[in-house]
Amino acid sequence: MKEQTKSLPHGGDWAGFATECGALPLDFSASVSPLGLPEGVRTAAAQALGKADRYPDPLCRTLRRAIAAEEGVAEEMVLCGCGAADLIWRAVGARRPQRALVPAPTFSEYESALRAAHCAVAHSALRRETGFAAGEALLDALTPEVDMAFFCQPNNPTGRTLSPALLEAVLARCARAGIFAVVDECFLGFLDDPTAHSAKRFLAVQPGLLVLKAFTKLHAMAGLRLGYALCADRAFLEQMRRCGPPWTVSVPAEAAGIAALRERDYVAQVRALIRAERPRLAAGLAALGCEVIPGEANFLLFRAPVPLLEPLRKQGILLRNCANFRGLGARWYRVAVRRPEENRCLLAAMKSIIEEAKA
Repeated sequence: MKEQTKSLPHGGDWAGFATECGALPLDFSASVSPLGLPEGVRTAAAQALGKADRYPDPLCRTLRRAIAAEEGVAEEMVLCGCGAADLIWRAVGARRPQRALVPAPTFSEYESALRAAHCAVAHSALRRETGFAAGEALLDALTPEVDMAFFCQPNNPTGRTLSPALLEAVLARCARAGIFAVVDECFLGFLDDPTAHSAKRFLAVQPGLLVLKAFTKLHAMAGLRLGYALCADRAFLEQMRRCGPPWTVSVPAEAAGIAALRERDYVAQVRALIRAERPRLAAGLAALGCEVIPGEANFLLFRAPVPLLEPLRKQGILLRNCANFRGLGARWYRVAVRRPEENRCLLAAMKSIIEEAKA
C-alpha cells in the first residue's frame, strides 16, 4: 500500500494518509479553496440524491445552459466532463496528435495523455533563473511540426501566468502554424483579474482553441469531479464527447455545478483570503531560508533548505512533492495557501524541522 501511495502522481492523497495513520491530515498538497464546499453547493448535491436512481443526463443540458450563460458563449460551445483530467484525455483522443508541445514544469496529465496516445512530446523549458516565467522561447517552440500544445494559465506548479500580451501572441502563433491550442484555466479564478488572463476572448476567432475549466479548485469540489471545455469547433467537441463513456457527470455533480455558478459571495471571499494570505505565506517561507517562486494562484512553489516531506508527514501535514515535475528536483515543493491559522501551523512545523536539521 505504501508503494502504491508513493507512486501516485498528484497531491491530495488524504485517503492514503488516513489508511496509514488513522487520522485526516492537514493537507497543503491539494490546492483547493480553504473555505471548503460552499453551503449552497452542499445542499444542492444532497438534494440531488433524490434523483440518484435515474441515469444522469449524458449531455448535461441544464448545466451546459447555465455555464453558457455564465461564460457568455453558445450552449453548443460547452462540453462537461468528470473534471479537467477527463477532458484532457478526451481532447487528446479526439485530436490524435503526432507531436505536441508542453512547457516544463507543468501539470503532468498533459504529457500522460499524450504519451498514452503514442504522441511525441517536446518541451519548452521554464527557467529557474527567471522565476519559471514564460517568455519568447515559448513562441520559438511553436513550429509547424507541432500538432497540439498545452498551456496552464496560471501554471501548475509554478503559479506564474502568461501575460495577456504573451497569451495573445502564443495563440496567434498557434493559429498561424496550425497548432491546436489547449489552455487550462482551472486555477484562473483565484486571480484578481481572471478575465484579462483568459483565452476565452479568442474562442470566437480561433476554432483550434480549447479552454478548460473546472469547479474543483475555486469551489472546493474536488471529490465531486466536474469540469468543462469551451470550443467554437462544435464537431471537435462532439468527437471529444465520443472519446469516453456517456455518463461521466453524476446527478449530484451536475446539481452542484449549477449551484456553484451562483456562489458569487463565496468566490469573492476566497479571492480575498488568497490575496491576503499568499504574500504572508511567501514571506514566512522566505524567512525560513526557502527559495520562493512569486506565484499568482492559490499555491506557492518553493525549494526548501532541507527535506520536508517525511518530517512534516510525521506531524500530520502533507505537502506536494514536486520532484516528479520535469525541470524540478529534490526539495522542491508546492504548498496550498490555506487559512491563516493553518498557514501558521505549517510554518511553525517547518521552522522546527529546519532548525533541528541545521543543529
